[in-house]
Amino acid sequence: MAVVTERTIKHQGVTVHFVPTSKYKTNTLVWKMKAPLKEETVTLRALLPNVLQSNTETFPTSTAFRNHLDGLYGASLFADVGKKGEYHIMSFQMEMVNEKYLSHKEPLLEQAFGLLAEVLTKPNAKGGQFDSNTVAKEKRALKQRLESIYDDKMRYSSLRLTQEMCVEENYRLDANGIADRVEEITPESLYAYYERAFAEDELDLYVIGDIEEEHAMDVVNRYFQFGERKPESVSYINHQVQEAKELQEIQDIKQGKLNIGYRTNITYKDPDYFALQMFNGIFGAFSHSKLFINVREKASLAYYAASRLESHKGLLMVMSGIDNKNYEQAVTIIKEQMEAMKRGDFTEQEIVQTKAIIKNQLLETIDTSRGLTEVLYHNVVADQDITLDEWLRRVDEVTREEIIACGEKIVLDTIYFLHGMEVAE
Repeated sequence: MAVVTERTIKHQGVTVHFVPTSKYKTNTLVWKMKAPLKEETVTLRALLPNVLQSNTETFPTSTAFRNHLDGLYGASLFADVGKKGEYHIMSFQMEMVNEKYLSHKEPLLEQAFGLLAEVLTKPNAKGGQFDSNTVAKEKRALKQRLESIYDDKMRYSSLRLTQEMCVEENYRLDANGIADRVEEITPESLYAYYERAFAEDELDLYVIGDIEEEHAMDVVNRYFQFGERKPESVSYINHQVQEAKELQEIQDIKQGKLNIGYRTNITYKDPDYFALQMFNGIFGAFSHSKLFINVREKASLAYYAASRLESHKGLLMVMSGIDNKNYEQAVTIIKEQMEAMKRGDFTEQEIVQTKAIIKNQLLETIDTSRGLTEVLYHNVVADQDITLDEWLRRVDEVTREEIIACGEKIVLDTIYFLHGMEVAE
């Protein structure tokens, strides 16, 4: 029996993904809008979902809108933005109790579809502009979010590494936009972009839960009708590293943040992606990984040490928190762990353990409808059709030789160190 069943239907500009399951007590609708990540639009896109979820034409205040949600047996609506590779994605998730569990019949699913459609297509706007008070409020909130990154040194150092690594690539842009570009947005300019996004973006709607497809499709037909489009795509280009960069930044902080970026030259659509998952798992993703064991535990050089992949950009990022005086030693040991991986210096037990953890991690992720959607959406971004069963099988089939072969493609790009006034040694 399949781990998850997904059926897709093209419908008037939207791809509808039906994921029938009785696993959850709730039903979930997730709306995703994908477009290339660009400097001129990233801040508009970061602001737009928050303006749309704040209020609507029928519910013109946040209080009225939230009261209506509460009236739908505590339904929730959540909007955010993110990036996968060089795509910028706006997401809206609505979750409501399955009406089958109500003591009296009520068309809760249909009402949820209707409210989501209103959020997306009937905003609080008149005369070609959004409500000015709503835009002003959400601009203030967006600026605060962007300014708060500076105070979170772990996030800040990760962002700075990305900016330095990808200085000539759009991936350098934060999904939350550019602080200096927030103020220039007007209710008119945001509404003009709203119309453009709904005309040009790639649109996907996930319908997840114990739902009859025929009934749901009838409701979709009623509420979601958009023009056909050919969304703009981004071509993945292998970035050639001529020479690794090393940068340091000084701030008034106690704990240094050492972040190292590698180019993997492998993305989600590549056949060796699953071997790369294994490489990263043994190298730094988990508590049994080489970074944790050798940098944090044995050498006691780091408060934390881990690595993660950017699956659609072909990056492997190392993150660690260290004392300033341990900089050179920490960099040396991290590099040694990478070289050990490339030599195949890992045991059969590490392979078995990593496969088990990766598979369990995936199964835990899909325990929530939000996690399930994010896993399935990788296929949309990469233009692939990899089922979860195939995903699990291909992880299982990875060989030692394939893991080592991945290492041959991985190249050091940038070392970034954020540290205090004390000189790093």
